[in-house]
Amino acid sequence: MNQLSMISILTKREFMSFFATPIAYVFIAIFLIMSGIMTFNLGSLFERGQADLLPFFNFHPWLYLFLVPAFAMRSWSEERRSGSIELLMTLPITALQAMVAKFVSAWLVLGLALVFTFPLWATINFLGQPDNGVILAAYIGSWLMAGAFLAIGICMSALSKSQVVAFILSVSISFLFVLSGTEAVINSFKGVLPTGAIDVIASLSFIQHFDSIAKGVIALNDVGYFLLVIVSWLTAGLVIIEDKKAS
Repeated sequence: MNQLSMISILTKREFMSFFATPIAYVFIAIFLIMSGIMTFNLGSLFERGQADLLPFFNFHPWLYLFLVPAFAMRSWSEERRSGSIELLMTLPITALQAMVAKFVSAWLVLGLALVFTFPLWATINFLGQPDNGVILAAYIGSWLMAGAFLAIGICMSALSKSQVVAFILSVSISFLFVLSGTEAVINSFKGVLPTGAIDVIASLSFIQHFDSIAKGVIALNDVGYFLLVIVSWLTAGLVIIEDKKAS
């Protein structure tokens, strides 16, 4: 059996395991409820009088900041705590295959949560004439950003047996990626660091790259940034798993 076939089988197994327990249902329900509250109550979707979903997407970085680490914290931590990771590693699969399967299956669940917000998109089309190309781009950007949060969460889960520790570390690191592009952070470095260094810090921001895509421009540098973050953190997680496997 080739590597892709094995990853496909493992991904299907991991994906179905999310729905064998309340985990996926709880995550999707909380995501939809919180999205609704933030979009209609905090974002004043209808009061704005504009046919777009900006109030919906503007809150996604902050929603993902807590929800995705909570969703990802058990991916490896539970395997290590229960000791099932030793059994997993005795099977004819590689750590790379297991890591990719865990990520892809969880990323699909996140994508499913976004799909379930389709009635909101339909409502906006019923009430006005939005630019659906921009909305589609924002959905793609949101899913890519969710994948970046997820990769960080999976890496931290591989680092610790404790799900609580994994959650706290994931939120802390993700918060830095979100915060780095805010005006408050950029202004705090002005006069302290050279302009080039400040630009580098700002370029690490999830919000900056997501906002660019959410405007309807799916630029290669923004997509590449999120993919690079995903690959980098999954690679770090793989190194951790291989190191613990060797020891």
